[in-house]
Formats: sequence, structure tokens, C-alpha cells
Amino acid sequence: DYIVQKLKREPNELELYLFSAMYSEHCGYKHSRLLLQNLNREGGVFCSENAGGIEIGDYTVVFKIESHNHPSAVEPFNGAATGIGGIIRDILAMNARPVALMNSLKFGLLQNPLDKRLLDGVVAGISHYGNCIGVPTIGGEVEFSERYASQPLVNVMAVGFAKSKDIKTSKATVGQKLLLLGSKTGVDGLGGAAFASKELDDDGQNRLSVQIADPFMKKRLIEATLEIFRLEGVEACQDCGAAGILSSTSEMGYKSHTGVDLYLDKVHSVKGIKPYEIMLSETQERMVFALFEDALGGVFEIAKKYDLQASVIGETTTSGDYNLYWDDELLASVPCDVLAQPPFYELKTLPDEAFEGYGKQTFSKDKAIEMISDPNFASKKYIFEQYDSTVQGRCIIPPNGANAAALWLKEADCVLGFSIDSRPFDVEKNSYQGTFDTVVESYKNLVAAGFEPRAISNCLNFGNPEKPKVADSFVKAVKGMNDALLAFDMPVVSGNVSFYNEYKDGKIFPTPTIAMLGVAKDYKKLKRGYFKEGETLALVGDLGFCADVEKIISLKKFISQKQIKACLNLSRGGIWGTLFRGGYRSGVGFCAQIASLDAFYNYPNCFLVSVKNTSVLNAVQHKILGEATSSESITFDGIEFDKKSLFELYESSIENMMAF
Repeated sequence: DYIVQKLKREPNELELYLFSAMYSEHCGYKHSRLLLQNLNREGGVFCSENAGGIEIGDYTVVFKIESHNHPSAVEPFNGAATGIGGIIRDILAMNARPVALMNSLKFGLLQNPLDKRLLDGVVAGISHYGNCIGVPTIGGEVEFSERYASQPLVNVMAVGFAKSKDIKTSKATVGQKLLLLGSKTGVDGLGGAAFASKELDDDGQNRLSVQIADPFMKKRLIEATLEIFRLEGVEACQDCGAAGILSSTSEMGYKSHTGVDLYLDKVHSVKGIKPYEIMLSETQERMVFALFEDALGGVFEIAKKYDLQASVIGETTTSGDYNLYWDDELLASVPCDVLAQPPFYELKTLPDEAFEGYGKQTFSKDKAIEMISDPNFASKKYIFEQYDSTVQGRCIIPPNGANAAALWLKEADCVLGFSIDSRPFDVEKNSYQGTFDTVVESYKNLVAAGFEPRAISNCLNFGNPEKPKVADSFVKAVKGMNDALLAFDMPVVSGNVSFYNEYKDGKIFPTPTIAMLGVAKDYKKLKRGYFKEGETLALVGDLGFCADVEKIISLKKFISQKQIKACLNLSRGGIWGTLFRGGYRSGVGFCAQIASLDAFYNYPNCFLVSVKNTSVLNAVQHKILGEATSSESITFDGIEFDKKSLFELYESSIENMMAF
């Protein structure tokens, strides 16, 4: 009815296929756009493009996090690999060279053979693709819960940079040619956007909606695309991601206020493919360029150099319509603005439920050891050792080396810091506060490592938004995120929403994931994420139980001092867990006494620091906990642990669980 009203006629069959993709949740953002348009963007650049970012001197750094949850649940290797491929293309479309990857992964419990298979497949897909294209995976997070059983979350982030004057957008002008570069269009990934916009089922047809990854083709596509952008007359670019050629060209027409004429018989494709299949295919490793005719010769030369196929498939027009032709026969004609704007729905909230406060846990030797071996705390070495973090020579903090990843951007004479965080268990209890605290955690992780936080990207993973409780949780999570951004005076520059993460009557935890970018001008001022023998260990900051943004910000200058040798944000495992990580990373033990404090609580306004001279601590509220030692034991609140056995348990826990 909505489509008929807009078109003032009945759509034909091919046009209905177009609407089925563009009006899907994945492409249309029907249940979220009204909320997301109110997020704070001030301070960001290119926030409405394929990837937004910030300016640093003459350069722009762009970054974005997206989900590939449904495909990874059905076909974990290709689902995760094509997730990497897609987010790389978003960066590439801006004329930015991809320089780093991160991820946030959620799985069911490792006692379940299916969830073990999903973990291995996803990690293999990420590592295979990233390693093959030569882009380092520099960090991430992994969590396990029965709420993610059979429904993993695979959120992947990519980072790129370019001189600000060289950044390209998706906006074309009238009279330009549209050129498709890359793989032959096939039927893989057919209808993937619609597939990602519904609850999962056991239908074997779902596998046909999963794209096939080709990282070696992507490497050639990356280099060819960056070379093409150097040609005079190449104006705009879109990657062929969700809904493939359809979304890339129709969105270009909508953003550019032009029409688009496409000649589907000109698309290089597999033999026998039908018009609707060309439009809905999500074949990977394809880019669409808008360029003037004089640039075509240079593009074809570059395509030949990299052994890539290129086809002129259409042009931009003054009509404002999206027209599809085959052998000069008009098959479909729809206004670009109608195709790009589905009906939007306003989500309702429910009355706030009483929030159960945090209950203090008693520390014991058994609880401490149990936490060390829990996959949610234990070392993720089994996973990150499969990723190459050293390629390109930019990563200066190894994975798990500190609270944040660090990437050297020598071109802009600075270091970029990245933190990627989620707190699904807290968001489940209170969507607003849990999401607010997720932003706080990312902020603190960057501050602890010595960075000035500058901007975020987000990936909002929820269940079915047509269900009142999910809708309520989403609305409150978005408000919590935005209120935190306003408090920190920080923009959201890009993001993604993934709804319908439900399978067999089970739904995931509401999981907003925050990826935050920070900047440090001097790598020598970065803070260690580990202790050295003889250093005094102390908590600094207010010991309250509610995050106070002003108090957290006030500690930044103190932490930046040279006398602060190491700094860690209190995160999973609280005081005990943070002390343990700081010792494990350097192989030292520690002796600590916390008195009335809660060993397992991560006090939101505090940081854990190490110093040589304790007099520096007098400038702030603090509590000295103890000292890093060379002892073969760890002593915590009078309880002694064997250091070697704890370290071995922490390091081998996940690997041992995956072996059975």
C-alpha cells in the first residue's frame, strides 16, 4: 500500500524485488533511523558517507564498525570473511587506505559443539581474509554466553586514512558514467539484505544468501581502486555491499539528487543470470565509480593491469528516476527518493523497571581461580594468535598488551588508539545505564593507554524490534549512548544496526558495541598496560558506584604525567582481575591488600596505576594496594597463589576447552 501510494500505480515484479531489498531493515533502517538521526555528530566529518571520521592535521582518519551476524550463524567462515570484506570496502570507497581491523565477537558456551564450530569458523574467516589482504587485526574482544547459542555476533571494524583533500564521497553529478569494477556478478549472496532482516530459521536456502569471500581478488581491488582515484575525472564511489548494485547505484542517485539509468545487459556477470538476480546479488569484491567519460580509458588500463573486469553499466541523469534497461527495453522505473526512503517506524518505550543494584561478592581462593579459567576472562591468545597484527608495521601495542590498541600513523605524526567494548550483561539489566557505561568504559580504556578520545562508531545488536521489550531496550540504549557522547563532547561518526538476532525463540542480550578512536601526539607518552618489579600499585579516583564523567575527565592530566608508569582501566574481574592482567603481561607477581573494597568490582571512576615515587599520588584521591614483585607467588588480601600455575591456567583455558 505504501509503495502504491508513492508510485501512484502498482509496481511490476522487478520493481517489487527492488523494494524488497531497499525496504528491508538492513538497507532501510526502518525501525532505527528516526532515533539515529538525533545522535551527536558535531566534531566528526563525512558522517553521512560510507565511513565517517575525524581530521588530524592535513589527514582524515575514517573508521566504521558493522555486523555480519546472520551470515556467520549460517556459514561462519564465509560469513565472517565477507564481513571483513564489506567493512574494508566502506573504507576504500572513501579513497582511504585500509590500515587496521578490530572485532567484537559473541558466542554461545564452549561446552556446546556447535558453538565451538562457530568460533573456529568465524576466527578462521577473519584471519584468512585479513591476513591475505595484508591489513592487520590489532585487537578486539570476545565473550561467551548461552544467550548467543547458535546466534553469534560478529562485529568488525576497519580503519583507513587519506589526505583530507583526497577523500571521495558517494555524490555524483549529472552526465557521469557509472562503471562497475571487480568480480563477475553471480547469484551468491542473493537477497542477503532481506535475509539479514528477519529472524533465523533452519531453512537451507539461507546458505544461498551468504556471500563468498575472495581476499586475493580484494587485494587487487584495493590497489586498483586507490590508483583509479588518482585519475582526473573520477568523482564518486560506492561499494557493492548489502543489495549490491541496487543499493550502491540507487543511493548514489538519491544522495546526488540525480536520476540513474542502468543497462543490465552491460554488467559483466555469469552466463544466464536474470535481471532481478543482477540487482539483488551480493557478489563480493565489486565497486561502482561515477566518472566523466574522459577518465574511462585510464580506468580500463588500470583494470587490465590488475587483471580485473570493468564495465560501463549506466549513467546519471536529470530525471530523478531509477531506470533499468535490458537491450534498450525499459524493465523498471522508480523515483530514486522513493526507493531510498522506506516507511519509518517510531519505537515505543515501556515504564522503567526497578533496577537491582550491584551485590558485593566475597573474595575467596576458589572464586579467584574460577574466574581466571572462565573463557570470558581467560586469555584470548587462542584467537588473536591466528591474526596477523604486524603486517604494514603500524601496530605498536600487541593484542592484549594494554587496554587499547595503538596504531602508528607516521604520515600525520601521531598514534591512533582504538578501544572496542560492549557490556551486554549490564545492558540487559538497564539499557540506558548499561549503554552509557559502555561508552565510559571505551573512554577510560583509551585514557588509560595515554590517548585523547575523539570519536566513536557503534554497532547496535538487538532482537526483533517489533517486540515491545526489544523496542524499549533499543530506544533507551540509544539515549544512553548519546547522553554519554554529549557528556564527553564527542561525536558518533558512523555505525550500524543489527536487528532480528533471534533463533528458535531465543534472543541475544541487547548488545550495543562501542568502537572509540583516540589520538596521541607522542608514542613515548603512551602508558604501559603492565607492571614492573618494585613499582607501587594504587587505585586513583573516586570509589563511588556510579560513573561520573567529570571525575573521570579530571584524571586525564594526572595519568599523562611521566611519573605514572603503567595505567589500566578497571574492567572485567574488577580489582583482582585488573591486577592479574597487569602482572601477567610482564610476568611479575604482586602483593596487594584491598581491605574493605570489593575485589571483583570495576569501580567506574577509578584507574589502577603503578608508580616508582608514591608522592605523585598525593595530587588525587587514591588508595595504595601493594607492590609488583619478582616473587613466584601472588598474594591478594592475605591469600597466596602460585603465580606460574595461575598464568598457565589463564593462558590455556580456552585452548583446552576447544580441544575436546
